[in-house]
Amino acid sequence: MCGRFALTSTADQVGEALGVLLNDGFPARYNIAPTQPILVVISGDRQQPGSNLPDRRALLVRWGFMPDWVKDPKEFPLLINARSETAIGKASFRAAMRHRRIIIPASGFYEWHRPSKESGEKSQAYWIRPRSGGVIAFAGLMETWSSADGSEVDTGAILTTAANSAIRSIHDRMPVVIKPEDFARWLDCKTQEPRDVLDLMKPVQEDFFEAIPVSDRVNKVANMGPEVQTPVALDPVRKPPKKADPEDGQLSLL
Repeated sequence: MCGRFALTSTADQVGEALGVLLNDGFPARYNIAPTQPILVVISGDRQQPGSNLPDRRALLVRWGFMPDWVKDPKEFPLLINARSETAIGKASFRAAMRHRRIIIPASGFYEWHRPSKESGEKSQAYWIRPRSGGVIAFAGLMETWSSADGSEVDTGAILTTAANSAIRSIHDRMPVVIKPEDFARWLDCKTQEPRDVLDLMKPVQEDFFEAIPVSDRVNKVANMGPEVQTPVALDPVRKPPKKADPEDGQLSLL
């Protein structure tokens, strides 16, 4: 799963990377947590011929997906992730997969290696970022939930897939990364049905990310500064996660 991520790039960097116009700047966010507002990019109205404005637009949504048919949010689980293997047929995500696919800009994400209780070892947090740096695009889904009083809340979730061999030693899931050349196809919900974009929901190439061990500061939502990404040395008593064998089977995709 993906339970925390960061976006530390500037508005100009995000806008250039994702082909969207961002009129306002925003602060670097080092520890984005569920229920907080997150920046997302959606497909907008096609511009008039000759216009140099992008077709995409950005907005803020709550990280925690809420299907429009939910009556009482208090009785519905917080859906921060959607499994790419089942989202196309799952009741909670089926409509969004067809009509409201989004891109979520990020600088990287956090994951925890959790040893078995029998080992007696503590969990280890990792800051997982692209080796080449820059803005990455997570695949996501969006839904606007309406309450009985007519108020509306835009909500979103990050799609996940089976981890590649580089990340599988830490966790068995990872966010789906959409490459720039596939942005248009992923966001095009008018001509591209869910079955047409299934090939995009797969693990990113093995050498795309690097995993850096960090302290448990990231565990606390209140810790929002760059210190949560400060590398730490692994305890010499701790055995590093076993490197996954490339031949090991991965979770199959639809």
